[in-house]
Amino acid sequence: MPFTCATLEIRDEADAVDAICAANAKGDYCAIVGGGSKSGLGRYAPQAQALSTAALTGVTLYEPNELVLSARAGVPLSEIEALLDQHGQQLAFEPMDYGLLFRAEAGGATIGGVIAVNAAGPRRIKAGAARDHLLGFRCVTGRGELVKSGGRVMKNVTGYDLSKLVCGSYGTLALLTELTLKVLPKPQTECTLLAIGADEAESLALLRRATATPCEPSALAMLPAGAALALGADAAAIRLEGPAISVTARRDDLVGRLERCGLRFETLDEYDSQALWRGLRDAAPVAAKVGQVWRMSVAPSEGFAVVERIRRAGAPMLAHFYDWAGGLIWLCLETAPDAHADVVRRAVDASGGHATLIRASAEARATVDVFHPQPAALAALTRRVKASFDPAHILERGRMRAEF
Repeated sequence: MPFTCATLEIRDEADAVDAICAANAKGDYCAIVGGGSKSGLGRYAPQAQALSTAALTGVTLYEPNELVLSARAGVPLSEIEALLDQHGQQLAFEPMDYGLLFRAEAGGATIGGVIAVNAAGPRRIKAGAARDHLLGFRCVTGRGELVKSGGRVMKNVTGYDLSKLVCGSYGTLALLTELTLKVLPKPQTECTLLAIGADEAESLALLRRATATPCEPSALAMLPAGAALALGADAAAIRLEGPAISVTARRDDLVGRLERCGLRFETLDEYDSQALWRGLRDAAPVAAKVGQVWRMSVAPSEGFAVVERIRRAGAPMLAHFYDWAGGLIWLCLETAPDAHADVVRRAVDASGGHATLIRASAEARATVDVFHPQPAALAALTRRVKASFDPAHILERGRMRAEF
């Protein structure tokens, strides 16, 4: 998180415009703070004026029959989830809670922060990322301009799809003031099928086989022995959701398709299944360790190879697990001044993908590239996008890249 001056409370969009225009006039930098649950994400940036969106509260629109909800950026995620739950609905992208990783109180996230970092959980393989559910937004750019983009329906042909830019921009392009999101019905029930008895590579291969079946799994994770379950063995976890009769039939079908010698299956009921995936959503197996945490995204077929390269390079691994059928790797390593960045990035580059340093000390995050270095052409495009939204580089300066 940047060094911050006294926090300035943003009560409405006019406040945001005034604060950002004043920062432009004085040459100040601004850090955007919601619930503070993600303040440890990104590079350790320069001193900045903190702009708090916590006062931007209130759900401004909710039409359950239309599956659409609008809320101001400072509304706690827990409040939105509770409201949706009353109507049997959910944010299908299953946003992660970073509280466990940063030793903070769970439930501190705001909806603005969720969208700012494009937070998504295990269901992303089926439902998509947060940006896929963002229908529209209001924001104030680094120029001090109030901008509205998108609307209340998925089809938007009125202009550029700016939602894809601001979602995951970590506040470097604009201060979000209001979001409009697509919501979906919650499944009637769920269960998790555990396949036990295969080694790490074989378990990942089972998950990839499961994605090719008509059984429609909504989450697939590979848990090394001791990672999340007291099984004493590697396990492939496959979540099935929907009507009870369908879940049971698809589980039995999946067992038949995956069954082979030496493999045994166990089923977690709805309660235990929810607990398991809530923990995996929040990276509990690595969050519990004392060390530096990396998040790597690669092709599912390359997940095991990436971890093996890191292991063979001698990096001291404390814990790891795979989500998204092997396409997402969470890894905790013993603390080092360089966070083992060269080892991790070489391993990922060999397979294609990217690695992000999620948890490390301020000193490490000030010297190590937290986000994966971009190819020259993409880096040039990123600079042009930043310049169009925030030419003076006052918003979250240094949070994503050292140069802006």
